Amino acid sequence: MDDASAAVVVDARGVVTAWSEGARRLTGHRAEEAVGEPVRALLVQDPPLAGTPLPSGPVVLRHRDGHPVPARLTVRPLLGAGGAPAGHVITVEPAGPEEETSMAARAFQQASMAMSVFDTRQRYLRLNDTAGGLMGRPEAGLTGRAYLDTVEDAEYTRGLDRYLRRVAETGEPLRYESFTRAPSGPRAQAWNIEVWPVRETSGDIVGTAVAAFDSTDQHRARRRLALLNEAATAIGTTLDVVRTAEELVELLVPAVGDFAAVDLHEWVLGAGEPPARPDTGVVLRRVAHGSAADGAPETAVGLGQTDVYPPYSPPARALREAGAVLAHAGEPDFDRWMAERGLPAVSGRPRIAGVHSLLAVPLRARGTTLGVVVVVRNVQPDGYAADDAALGEELASRAAVCVDNARRFARERSTALTLQHSLLPKGLPGQAAVEVAHRYLPSGSAAGIGGDWFDVIPLSGSRVALVVGDVVGHGIPSTATMGRLCTAVRTLADVDLRPDELLTHLDDLVIHLAAGERGEVAELGATCLYAVYDPVSRSLTAAAAGHPAPAVVLPDGTCRIVPVSAGPPLGVGGLPFEATEIRLPEGSLVALYTDGLIEHRGRDIDSVTDELCRALEVSADSLEALADAVLRDVLPDDPADDVALLLARTRALSPDQVVTKDVQPDPEEVAAVRVWAGERLAAWGLDEVAFITELVVSELVTNAIRYGVPPVHLRLIRDRTLICEVADASATSPHLRRAHVYDEGGRGLLLVAQLTQRWGSRQTDGGKTIWAEQPLPQG
Repeated sequence: MDDASAAVVVDARGVVTAWSEGARRLTGHRAEEAVGEPVRALLVQDPPLAGTPLPSGPVVLRHRDGHPVPARLTVRPLLGAGGAPAGHVITVEPAGPEEETSMAARAFQQASMAMSVFDTRQRYLRLNDTAGGLMGRPEAGLTGRAYLDTVEDAEYTRGLDRYLRRVAETGEPLRYESFTRAPSGPRAQAWNIEVWPVRETSGDIVGTAVAAFDSTDQHRARRRLALLNEAATAIGTTLDVVRTAEELVELLVPAVGDFAAVDLHEWVLGAGEPPARPDTGVVLRRVAHGSAADGAPETAVGLGQTDVYPPYSPPARALREAGAVLAHAGEPDFDRWMAERGLPAVSGRPRIAGVHSLLAVPLRARGTTLGVVVVVRNVQPDGYAADDAALGEELASRAAVCVDNARRFARERSTALTLQHSLLPKGLPGQAAVEVAHRYLPSGSAAGIGGDWFDVIPLSGSRVALVVGDVVGHGIPSTATMGRLCTAVRTLADVDLRPDELLTHLDDLVIHLAAGERGEVAELGATCLYAVYDPVSRSLTAAAAGHPAPAVVLPDGTCRIVPVSAGPPLGVGGLPFEATEIRLPEGSLVALYTDGLIEHRGRDIDSVTDELCRALEVSADSLEALADAVLRDVLPDDPADDVALLLARTRALSPDQVVTKDVQPDPEEVAAVRVWAGERLAAWGLDEVAFITELVVSELVTNAIRYGVPPVHLRLIRDRTLICEVADASATSPHLRRAHVYDEGGRGLLLVAQLTQRWGSRQTDGGKTIWAEQPLPQG
């Protein structure tokens, strides 16, 4: 409204009751002169008949000084309480050139955005055709009425009224965005709204103006983009198929629909591969579903149950066509399927109990169909359209990749776990040196199964090797490498090397494994702790390659960490390994473990090691119970790495189980040694094996005297087997060979190999030891 426009309010009798400043400037009459006078007295032409309203259109007004003022009237009725006529609101504009007035009026009335003008009391003065269409009433039915009297009590209407009052009070324009249903609209829309003050030339605020632009398309585009961005972070947070499906449902409800469900093929939930021929069936398993509110439809298919889709149903079509399918109430196939599922489809006005629209999208990843996601609306009023199908396909595509990743991870984890279980010892071999208990706990993290392993290896002389190791990395490659190293350790242990020498050979092996087929070095490394316990000397000799040191609990209950030199990890090469030897009282507990037990994110390793010692010191009924207690007390609820734990309680051979004799380096001593051996066996009640033992002793002692270096020692050990050991100071090891017919020698060790269960040699600090084992007589 320009500066020369005016507003006048008259009652039902035609008497002026309100007179604006614009009316004063236009006619020269002050308010106190005009209020209370008949409005017809202001007209130059003959007034209309009494009791009839003034006409809208061009008129000529009488100025205070007597000259005529051409003007254009817009007369609108004013209603009182109960809708009774209360008068009229008259808007007066000076009549300029016809084309200018017509152009301005048409521009205002035909604007594509809704435009309205209010006085300072939030009463309508003007509104264009777009605003009238949104309000559902013509301009004449709104002029002069307060805004709140023309709309429902809704958040949108209350918000606009607050903004009108604020602008009228502060004079500061404002702009905001609203997403709500228009007063006369059937669906929610987005609006960019601007409110600004209308001022006189003096600067006084005489009203407010509003312009509202429908930005629904832009708002929905931004909303779809926001959903896609949220999907990138909210879907696939875990490598779990079911949880990924649940995250998709949580994103879809209520943003996209009132109810959503995810159904997958059976093979997706297993560890197998997709079928060679595409699965054309429509029997799927429900893994996730969710409703927005109590008014949303419920489902007759429970979680974990199968859902059968007939060929004509939208989900079956989506699977068959490999694309999104829209369905609405009123379509025969849709109505039929809804009725079969106990969810009658309905059309018409929204906010009713039945489903009126459905979107079915297949879950496809890497060219393979994994399942289908179904989203329906029954509370939200808008039916699904093409842009919703595009959004659904984008969300389903991202979710399908996450589901497929989770499926592949589950398959690889299952394969790695199966492989690792096949490589780890299932039943530890019988031996008398230690009592053992072990635990292996695979990691549940996204990194996958690691390469932790443990082993207990019987050695000659009733000794036993205790091994734990950890291969760098996770997954099948690490598990395969673990199998290689585990086999290599057993092979090297059979050679009976010292712990530090064994780790040196194992280090060389890892370096060779790390070298690629073309000489390229791959990332490969491992840690290992190798310890040998001798129940005769009660000594524990250990060497480590980048591995945590073992813990020892003495019979008095005190726990300490063995000061083992950590050494470099396997695969570094060029650095030596050092062995540490300690003597242990009988009944001591040795704990070997991998770093997954003590290295936890956010926790100090020293404090965790202290917790481990405290857990080991607790009295338990058995080693099995103690192993469970250690894992329970030390590990966090969700360990990030694999854990291997090996507990060994030491035993010792009694003095009457071991006898030793020094042998003079004279061939004539052989006969005396045989007699001595026979007497020892008689004392042990082993007369049945005396003849064979005397032959073995005779051959081993003869070889030591003939080919070895003094001093020579003979030792007999009665354990689970009868062990005969002959040691000398020579480092040269004998080799078993087949003697020819006319050879005079070379049959001694062949005879020993034939008469005993097994035999071998081991290097010692002072030379070598040749040993042979015989089974004890039954009983």
